[in-house]
Amino acid sequence: MHENEAREEMCRVGKSLFERGYVHASAGNISMRLDDGFLITPTDACLGFLDPAALARLDAKGNHVSGDRPSKTIVLHQRIYAAARAFDGDTACVIHTHSHACVALSLAAADTPADGAGRELMPALTPYFVMKVGHVPVIPYRRPGAAQAADLVAAAIGAYGGRGTPIRSVMLERLGPNVWHDTPAAAMATLEELEETARLWLGCRQSPRAPEPLDEAQLSELREVFGARW
Repeated sequence: MHENEAREEMCRVGKSLFERGYVHASAGNISMRLDDGFLITPTDACLGFLDPAALARLDAKGNHVSGDRPSKTIVLHQRIYAAARAFDGDTACVIHTHSHACVALSLAAADTPADGAGRELMPALTPYFVMKVGHVPVIPYRRPGAAQAADLVAAAIGAYGGRGTPIRSVMLERLGPNVWHDTPAAAMATLEELEETARLWLGCRQSPRAPEPLDEAQLSELREVFGARW
């Protein structure tokens, strides 16, 4: 994607997320990996009112070269690109939000499912969650912008990918999800499926008739027919 097109697409996606309530105030950020560097939304910017010309431009080493001051999360985004591209070579966009349902679930440690690699945000509730999102490891709380968070995220991406179930999202405990994909539109679709499934799980998990996760036979069918990573 040409840089000018990338700038316009980042702003379009930011506006869409803001108008539909997936982000609020100045929470959240979007970045794109270019052939020779990165674009990222400015620090404290509202995603609903982005200016394509004001997006922060960084070189391949992460040095700020133009535009407004970049979000402090650029280091985390760089680590995500480096780790994720080992399993999905076309990864070119990362979106971070403070989506309500996802954050709420990250606060409910007592009844969230755990996986062999650690705690996960949700079980395999629906086929589209399994196919379009996949496993979502919860990354233990670290302050916003902390280097330790980037280390933990990169390690999770490597662990899941190494066992044959590459991931496209992580949940930063108390902060919000980071999702990544080939384009801003694809990353936004992943975020939408994640947040809507989280909303569903919040609404039914404590019901006397709470749903059971998909069983192994059902998951196996999704792997065989759709290439699901679960």
